[in-house]
Amino acid sequence: MWRFLAGAAACFLLMTGAFLLWQGHAQRAPSLPAPPARLASLTGQPVPLQAPEASPKSREEKRFSRADKNKDGRIEANELLDPRRKAFAKLDTNANGTLSFEEWAAKTIGKFKGADRDRNGILTAAEYSTTAPPPPKHPSCSCRATDIASADD
Repeated sequence: MWRFLAGAAACFLLMTGAFLLWQGHAQRAPSLPAPPARLASLTGQPVPLQAPEASPKSREEKRFSRADKNKDGRIEANELLDPRRKAFAKLDTNANGTLSFEEWAAKTIGKFKGADRDRNGILTAAEYSTTAPPPPKHPSCSCRATDIASADD
């Protein structure tokens, strides 16, 4: 009698396993449809998706705002030239108001010697990457590199 019950239970388990395998391979409908590539306008015509972009006027307003250090709505000469004067003063080691080639090259040579770790007179790609300028002071800034370059104009 026990053999009969054990055989029936084994048969039941075998049938249940086969059923579960069969259901596991059933075709599934996609859960979400793919988003449309274009949105329909009010007239029903498809409109291509475009990222919002700042107008040229707002770009210039941002550039002006970066140059206006005291935020009085006007750019004075010292606001525009002071950052450049500080960089120039760092290079002008004898403070005579002019840069000689030696003063200008000293910064580059010092940077080269500092980056050349194995002192072979050649910079590898890894060594050269250490000479990159420091990251911007405001890492959360979303301004583009072209905006930064245009601010120097």
